[in-house]
Amino acid sequence: MRPILMKGHERPLTFLKYNREGDLLVSCAKDHNPTVWFADNGERLGTYRGHNGAVWCCDVSRDSMLLITASADQSVKLWNVQTGAQLYTFSFNSPARSVDFSVGDKLAVITTDPFMGVTSAINVKSIADDPSQQSGESVLTITGPTGRINRAVWGPLNKTIISAGEDSVIRIWDSETGKLLKESTPEVGHKKQITSLTKSADGSHFLTGSLDKSAKLWDTRTLTLIKTYATERPVNAVAMSPLLDHVVLGGGQDASSVTTTDHRAGKFEAKFYNKVLQEEIGGVKGHFGPINALAFNPDGKRLALHIDDHLSGNAGTIRWPIFVGMMWCANVEMGSTSFSSGGEDGYVRLHHFDPDYFSIKI
Repeated sequence: MRPILMKGHERPLTFLKYNREGDLLVSCAKDHNPTVWFADNGERLGTYRGHNGAVWCCDVSRDSMLLITASADQSVKLWNVQTGAQLYTFSFNSPARSVDFSVGDKLAVITTDPFMGVTSAINVKSIADDPSQQSGESVLTITGPTGRINRAVWGPLNKTIISAGEDSVIRIWDSETGKLLKESTPEVGHKKQITSLTKSADGSHFLTGSLDKSAKLWDTRTLTLIKTYATERPVNAVAMSPLLDHVVLGGGQDASSVTTTDHRAGKFEAKFYNKVLQEEIGGVKGHFGPINALAFNPDGKRLALHIDDHLSGNAGTIRWPIFVGMMWCANVEMGSTSFSSGGEDGYVRLHHFDPDYFSIKI
């Protein structure tokens, strides 16, 4: 099956985000311009122009009216999703790394990097109903975690904030006082930098990926370790299916970082695991380059993944080793199952699953 190639970026992709309904996909890249697409057929709807640096992260409000983006140009911007109008700019003294709307979209948590003597920080901003009344003042600022905070998301009922980053420690903060409530220990936590963090659809647990070649499943309230998924390569991206007990891990290292003694780390494929049994059940092969990010469609039928494949430039092949005789359809129909892959060349590739994927038995 030939994928639908979605060309909208001139630089490597950094992040993908679906809206709540799953009909829109927003892609972020190092070319400064977030882009929005139809998630079913890959039609490009528009580009949000205004950033002057790499865009690392984004989020879409629950009503699909607001887009928030974090950039290396030391700013976070609010946009009108439909018109592309820039509504407000939050300015910082260091690059902005991640953003996440609270449930209800009344607040946004923003992380900023350590830079020129400025420490990393977690900032909570109030989001006004009327953009003309928007304020840049922080409701809460938490400083001090060592190294870059790669991801921060809201906990249950917006009562807590969960953060993770370079120091390999997961922390849970009180979102009103900024008090540190819990943090992972070296005995059960990651051994190297945490690169990614994603919550389950119901918010009861979350998944982290690390350069220590593992991903871990955690309880959102207690920070109890639930499962560990081991792989042969550094994990740069993680995702969880909202319908099935499946987790997806993506990773690999740049060719310049791969040694002859550890050639397995240079393999670039997305690995699918059974969430409960921790067993690998399939994979996406054929690309040359590290996977940057993963995102399932909220309806569970579409999966988007970012892959650095600057070495080859070809689209590669998609294979599910455990499925024999699977038939792929070249024509895309509304409601069909799908996933996407994106590359160092700036492409997002949209693929569609066979319905048999959703009846897989382990």
